[in-house]
Amino acid sequence: MSETKSPLPREVADAYVDELIALDPVTGTYLGVAGSSSRLPDFSPAGQEALAELARTTLGRLDEAERRPGGDSDVERRCARLLRERLTAELAVHEADEGLRSVGNMGTAAHSVREVFTLTPTQTDEDWSRVAERLRAVPAAFAGYRESLSLGLERELYAAPRPTATFVEQLGEWADTGEGRGWFEDFAADGPEALRTELDEAARGATAAVVELRDWMRDVYAPAIEGAPETVGRERYARWSRYYNGTDLDLDEAYAYGWSEYHRLLAEMRAEAEKILPGAETPWVALAHLDEHGRHIEGVDEVRDWLQGLMDQAIDQLDGTHFELAERVRRVESRIAPPGSAAAPYYTSPSEDFSRPGRTWLPTMGQTRFPVYDLVSTWYHEGVPGHHLQLAQWTHVAEDLSRYQASVGMVSANAEGWALYAERLMDELGYLTDAEQRLGYLDAQMMRAARVIVDIGMHLELEIPADSPFHPGERWTPKLAQEFFGAHSSRPADFVESELTRYLTIPGQAIGYKLGERAWLLGRERARERHGDAFDPKAWHMAALSQGSLGLDDLVDELSRL
Repeated sequence: MSETKSPLPREVADAYVDELIALDPVTGTYLGVAGSSSRLPDFSPAGQEALAELARTTLGRLDEAERRPGGDSDVERRCARLLRERLTAELAVHEADEGLRSVGNMGTAAHSVREVFTLTPTQTDEDWSRVAERLRAVPAAFAGYRESLSLGLERELYAAPRPTATFVEQLGEWADTGEGRGWFEDFAADGPEALRTELDEAARGATAAVVELRDWMRDVYAPAIEGAPETVGRERYARWSRYYNGTDLDLDEAYAYGWSEYHRLLAEMRAEAEKILPGAETPWVALAHLDEHGRHIEGVDEVRDWLQGLMDQAIDQLDGTHFELAERVRRVESRIAPPGSAAAPYYTSPSEDFSRPGRTWLPTMGQTRFPVYDLVSTWYHEGVPGHHLQLAQWTHVAEDLSRYQASVGMVSANAEGWALYAERLMDELGYLTDAEQRLGYLDAQMMRAARVIVDIGMHLELEIPADSPFHPGERWTPKLAQEFFGAHSSRPADFVESELTRYLTIPGQAIGYKLGERAWLLGRERARERHGDAFDPKAWHMAALSQGSLGLDDLVDELSRL
């Protein structure tokens, strides 16, 4: 192909998305691509290598595209820097064989298989026929995943024991929901009677595959990794933090920043706690008081509806004043997460055509009573103006960017940083003047600061500072991390347990909330300095939300230019 006919970077990026969907139909389902909903990926070593080879080929195409006339324009440059950074980070993870020991309470191949069914279309009989086909693909998908873990055992690449034990428990919940049948059978029960036999048979096969994987994890994998390290060490942690944050972090500086935020937030929390329970020994005593005596919502359906109302209200009040939202971006749904999920709420983006809206998901963890203080800022984070406004806006402007920038190129710390920034923005705008809600917001902020401290601290076995009120001078361990997190969080014990398991499962991801928020704040500050009195927050927010994903270094640079 001649140079004049070679593609530009955005065309290279979009071609990558097309080829990725062919290999990874789960991604296709998230994007709403027709034809993806009947298949599942190949999670075997061969399947992982096929994805890596696609990344290598795409990087070669990108080199050529950047040399083409027009390849260095702002829109092409921004896409090219994201694509290169993401694929390079992904290849570093692959070439370190991290995919051969991916076990934990979230983010594994097995989790993606189950979760994709919650987004698979089920409106018509034809949709359900594809669901049945996808259910029949579950055993092969799980077999490929197990093949990768088996190769990891051969190479002595072990997952951490604690996340492994939790994963075995989760598989047990998926195998038997308490009704004498598995999660896949529960899901298939909503299908049409015309396909009842086909769906039930396929669902039973999927459940059998869950049982087989659970038994192998329990009887073969878990004993084989007994005594393996729970933490990953500095080298692996640096690789993962690059993957999730899109930058090579100074981890010691980030750790110190986590502590500085800890001390700042603790002072603010004490002031708010005094308004709720004067004389409370700690802010978490006041929050425990709110668990019993504060405002709350009774009932699972009721809390889902209440959260929907909270997001609808935020959209109505923010649109036209602090944001300019397209009609299709205004639509977001509140959902209850399926049983057997991790404890943290989460968000799923709309399909590319918005036929499936953005959705927030609340894991109930068996609860039916929900304190409001714990939910308001969390839904500003997950829904509006947090994840939903950013990720739905990316989808809305995808044609002006590229499909890659608006979807699969997402950098975790960019998105989580925006969502935490969104919580702070709502505080700045006066939405959290109620003492209960503001203390809940500060508690959520403290949780993100604590994540930076314990995630970096325990994986790198750093020393706890001398001015810490908690075990000064000692070295972090997972046990100390759980104790610290539990002492500085209003969350129940099962949530704290799930969180620490999460940090052992996906090292380097949880720090992106606070570090991403810092990047967003720094970008806004530099843009304000650049414009002076002419700085328009609404225009800046919409420009920032319309530039697609970037790693943290690139994000600060681009936000400062707006």
